[in-house]
Amino acid sequence: MPKKTPQPASFETALGELEQIVNSLESGDLPLEEALNEFERGIQLARQGQQQLQQAEQRVQILLSSEPEAPLSPFNQDEA
Repeated sequence: MPKKTPQPASFETALGELEQIVNSLESGDLPLEEALNEFERGIQLARQGQQQLQQAEQRVQILLSSEPEAPLSPFNQDEA
């Protein structure tokens, strides 16, 4: 059963960790099992980053809505 790794606090933190993983994998010095674990973590981080970018894009689209009289309401991440 794969262990759950804690999620980074921010997009920037996740991106930094992902860059470290890519550098580590590109070096070719990791044993196979460790490389697979790093790759798996990298995929998780990439998916998390993609989700955060999609949420940011939704927020921008809401703010730039063509309806000037549209009521603004707080963005609820759980509803996205």
